[in-house]
Amino acid sequence: MNKKLYFGTNLKMYKTISDTLDYLSKLANLTKDISRDSLELFVIPSYTSLVKASEIVDQNLIKLGAQNMNWEDQGQFTGEISPIMLKELNLDLVMIGHSERRHVFRESDIEENKKVLAALSHGFTVLLCIGETLEEKKFGVSEEVLRRQLKIGLHDIPVARFHQLWIAYEPVWAIGVNGIPATSEYAESMHRLIKECLSELFGEEAKQIPVLYGGSVNPENAEDLIVQPSIDGLFTGRSAWQAEDFNLLIRGSLLAYQNRISKADACK
Repeated sequence: MNKKLYFGTNLKMYKTISDTLDYLSKLANLTKDISRDSLELFVIPSYTSLVKASEIVDQNLIKLGAQNMNWEDQGQFTGEISPIMLKELNLDLVMIGHSERRHVFRESDIEENKKVLAALSHGFTVLLCIGETLEEKKFGVSEEVLRRQLKIGLHDIPVARFHQLWIAYEPVWAIGVNGIPATSEYAESMHRLIKECLSELFGEEAKQIPVLYGGSVNPENAEDLIVQPSIDGLFTGRSAWQAEDFNLLIRGSLLAYQNRISKADACK
């Protein structure tokens, strides 16, 4: 069965405002012929770029998101950004719990939960990032870590809000310049676990929650990953930071997925 596939990237602390606008314009133009019925494309740039980006980007083509958000609407939180401030930019998407927020800035699962609840209450779509470290993987507790991050991060969320959730599975050991790409088989097994946990939390309808894989996604592994039954999209890092490269990765992945569907239908 055909499903919408999700492709996105987080620009982290890269690209100036002008770089970001140029990138977004190129990406929108390169991918505009791809039906958005089959593709959800999103980019999460720096805060400084969001004002200009929200003015020039057709968010029917590229959904824009914020890299983080405080759980309070206002207050004495120097350096923080509130949901009210993001709402002014007509954003739909907020990323929460990226591994760098968890491991560099020491955010806890409980803090992520407060942010998720706040974001959902303001009508945002939440991209909750989860993933185990290499040490946790070596100790054989990857499944427990993912379940904990999901159960705490999504604690007390009304079932009616689950349609505002996206999940990104990013094993910490697979991210960054020195990341070790997960095999498609390993990624698929973790995605199955995540979907099982979501069903436990929200019931069978939780199957509608997209679960994306991120972690050293590149042109060599993207097509193997996207055809896995439990992987709904790819959250791509540096391989997506040139619009032309990202366009090619998206198109190759969509074609690989369509070929798998065609073969499955032919075998029926």
